[in-house]
Amino acid sequence: MKQEAVGTVFIPGVVSLAASSRRTLKHGDSFAMFDEFGDVLEVQHSPQGVFHHDTRFLSRLHFMLEGRRPLMLSSTVQPDNVTLDVDLTNPDIFADGELRLAKDTFHVARAKFLWQAGCYELFIVTSYAEQPTRLRLALEFDADFADLFEIRGYQRGRRGAVRAEVRGPAEVRFVYDSLDGIPRSTRICFSLQPARLGSESAEFVLDLGARARTALGMTVLCEEGEAARSKHGGSAQQAVLPYFSTLRRARRSAAAARAAVPAIESSNTVFSSVLSRSSADLAMLMSETPHGPYPYAGVPWFSTAFGRDGLITALEMLWFDPAIARGVLRFLAAHQARAEDPAADMEPGKILHEVRECELARLGEVPFGRYYGSVDATPLFVALAGQYWQRTRDRATVEDLWPAVRAALNWMARSGDRNHDGFLDYGRRSERGLRNQGWKDSEDAVFHADGRLAEAPIALCEVQGYAYLAYREAALLAFDLGERDLSKDLETKAERLQKRFEAAFWCDDLGTYALALDGAGEPCRVRTSNAGQVLFSGIAKRERAARVVQDLFGADFFTGWGIRTLGAREKRFNPISYHNGSVWPHDNGLIALGLARYGNSAEARSLTAALFDAAAHMHLRRLPELFCGFERRRGKAPTPYPVACAPQAWAACAPFALLQACLGLEVDAASETIRLRQPRLPSFLESLVVRRLHVGESRLDLLLRRQESSVAVTLLSREGTAEVEVVL
Repeated sequence: MKQEAVGTVFIPGVVSLAASSRRTLKHGDSFAMFDEFGDVLEVQHSPQGVFHHDTRFLSRLHFMLEGRRPLMLSSTVQPDNVTLDVDLTNPDIFADGELRLAKDTFHVARAKFLWQAGCYELFIVTSYAEQPTRLRLALEFDADFADLFEIRGYQRGRRGAVRAEVRGPAEVRFVYDSLDGIPRSTRICFSLQPARLGSESAEFVLDLGARARTALGMTVLCEEGEAARSKHGGSAQQAVLPYFSTLRRARRSAAAARAAVPAIESSNTVFSSVLSRSSADLAMLMSETPHGPYPYAGVPWFSTAFGRDGLITALEMLWFDPAIARGVLRFLAAHQARAEDPAADMEPGKILHEVRECELARLGEVPFGRYYGSVDATPLFVALAGQYWQRTRDRATVEDLWPAVRAALNWMARSGDRNHDGFLDYGRRSERGLRNQGWKDSEDAVFHADGRLAEAPIALCEVQGYAYLAYREAALLAFDLGERDLSKDLETKAERLQKRFEAAFWCDDLGTYALALDGAGEPCRVRTSNAGQVLFSGIAKRERAARVVQDLFGADFFTGWGIRTLGAREKRFNPISYHNGSVWPHDNGLIALGLARYGNSAEARSLTAALFDAAAHMHLRRLPELFCGFERRRGKAPTPYPVACAPQAWAACAPFALLQACLGLEVDAASETIRLRQPRLPSFLESLVVRRLHVGESRLDLLLRRQESSVAVTLLSREGTAEVEVVL
């Protein structure tokens, strides 16, 4: 997903997020990153600030007490990801060599959250002085309207001007003269009238009685379109909502989202907190669209809809929350390509790679406004549609999606196979497009054993697996929809693809599948985690799958924290690279599902334990997009990757996929059956309770207890007629 070099669009890696103590919030199309004080100070090539549609609407926020930065007491994002709470106090303040204000006299509770393109903040100042005291507070602020691609290092040729204006006794407005014709402005409003208000600062003088308390509110509104065009507070201007009533709405929304999905309780409190944070991260990244909820890929770099990310997130969460799949499928069907556009790698029937609303994308300076450079999103779309049908029997949705599924299958048969060798492949149609268009899409991710980069058209091994899975799932779907001839044809395609795949990709001397075939048909004889994803799809022969598993759990791949993307003896191996030796949780989640498919329960449990241990060491017990692929050492935590997104949707869903793999869990809506195939619990879990797991109209609560060689399953409660089946 990283876009390092895009033809003439070069985006250098100049930012380290791991080095900062960032605090992240998100709601809808807005996200914010603050330091641990709740401020925005480091903005040079840093994604701190308040963003809306990938544009920074607040680039500076500096809170001071008596001209000094306060002392930190605590700082945390709450478990539901709704609010950032910061506790501060004053330092010793001297005047003319004498102590004028002793430290710890004042407590400042600072809380903020995002809601509908606004950042709402409340300062509650409490005095512990024995006599009335005057306290000066100051806030410095600015808005640069920088495009996210600028912040990542893209050198743009020109940009609009920014002007600031004081709009009244308690309001400042920043206006950006956009180059793309979309008006943008930032309004900063205060609940108290400042003693002094300038275009970039506000100063407040508080006269507090002994042990008294007062509150100050600040709202930052990100305005686009008509709201930003309104110069004098016209009807289109965005309203400033009250802090507490808006916070109640935000919390109720988060609570409603939690209540709509199953809940998991476990005997291990740390594991429970990992799952809780993952659930909260997915809820935070979920954004409402006209087609339903969609999990935005990750903060800060990918806070938008990505096809591949949304599809894999939906696949890994399908057993737990099929509503994600419904929103993803409907959104991607609505944005499916219907015409040719080489600049966007667009071809009829192809599924979207990403969508951007920022100025550089709208101007065409970066090609990602509506971009289709993914070879895998289209077969994954078909596979998810079929699996969604098996999981839900939601006929109305599937019938609406069927034309898009047919169009995707047509793309796979035509444009998806550029050299007509029977394999899905890719090659960018514009020099500005992505060179690599699988999930490992950095410049150097696909190469030969001697280190040479592969030349297009490139056929990736895991993508052939996705295509195989797509044909199999679409065949079942077509049969149920009454298209029997198409169903038979798709089954035949799957069988032929499997035979061609085994003949072309298997490397017996390596004991694994080649990473890819290049444009000349030469295999990239490189040992990668891509072969593990081959197992997820079921295309691999069982005896060869066993050899792949053996390789992935050898020292070259298995770090103790998870499976690396690349074997340690390969030419381009680098544990601190993006794709050539790092550990990606979503990759491990798909591999775990593949392990379960081929009956490798012990390995699935080992992988689950490794990723759980990694998450337990992470900030907020949150699995990031990726982390470095160093071997596990006693007393040393996993090493963060410097620009990894956190939260990241397909990382947040990985614990649920790992749990599904351990339990061998399947949901069959046709028979209203929840099936557990050779279920096992990892050694760190004695018991697990899954509440409100639904199939059809039924709801079940299940208790699973670890036994020596199996799992005891108890049905705690049931609404409806669904059954639980355990296959030992």
